[in-house]
Amino acid sequence: MYDSVCKFLAERFSRDFANWLLNKPIELTELKPTELSLNPIRADSLIFLQSEDIVLQIEFQTSPDEDIPFRMTDYRLRVYRRYPNKEMYQVVIYLKPSNSALVYQNTFELKNLRHQFNIIRLWEEPTNIFMNNPGLLPFAILTRTDNPRETLTQIAAIIDNIPDRQKQSDISASTAILSGLKLDQQIIKQILRSDIMQESVIYQEIFHEGEIKGKKEGEKEATQKIVLNMLRNTMNINDISKLTGLSLQEIEQLNSSLNTKE
Repeated sequence: MYDSVCKFLAERFSRDFANWLLNKPIELTELKPTELSLNPIRADSLIFLQSEDIVLQIEFQTSPDEDIPFRMTDYRLRVYRRYPNKEMYQVVIYLKPSNSALVYQNTFELKNLRHQFNIIRLWEEPTNIFMNNPGLLPFAILTRTDNPRETLTQIAAIIDNIPDRQKQSDISASTAILSGLKLDQQIIKQILRSDIMQESVIYQEIFHEGEIKGKKEGEKEATQKIVLNMLRNTMNINDISKLTGLSLQEIEQLNSSLNTKE
């Protein structure tokens, strides 16, 4: 969920990200991973943006990952193969505080090979940078602030003054989701207006995914209850499998749990 929101913001407000990371308020367009022959790829946390002269790669992380240095090196070489004349700026943005040494590791080394990339730990970043760019507002709550609740209140006031209704709702919904990494949901609901965020594209997308997931989980739970009733009536597991679509292994696991409870 957090990855989806971060990627949405980077794509929708690419100019604000370029202003922050490249010190250039330039327009960027998304570069599809398929253009770099990146298949398979960890597309959940990664986004490539490009202009005529530069490729900006951002990887968002909520927790440390020891594979990042290798992946960043691999991405750099693939981009060079596709665009040998373009500069490239690579950055890993850590969203959540960590004491792991991995959040400081910005180099990949092999014999006769060394590659370096950039790292941003949001909890060390000054808050004011993010308050001055609409597309960065949702990240402000994760920065170096002594009073996250007050910071969120300030963000909400700025959001209320955004004239573009769609932009307002997208930023509000993104702020609500990312704030969940630092504040209790009840506090977030008290400060941010739910009527605005519900109009957001990203809010509707995540809400829709949640509905589908909930429906599938409900269907699975109902099927398991039916199977348990069949087992209690000593029905043959092969027949149960044919009727419910569950594998023999799944039915045997349910049977074991049934025997344990009884």
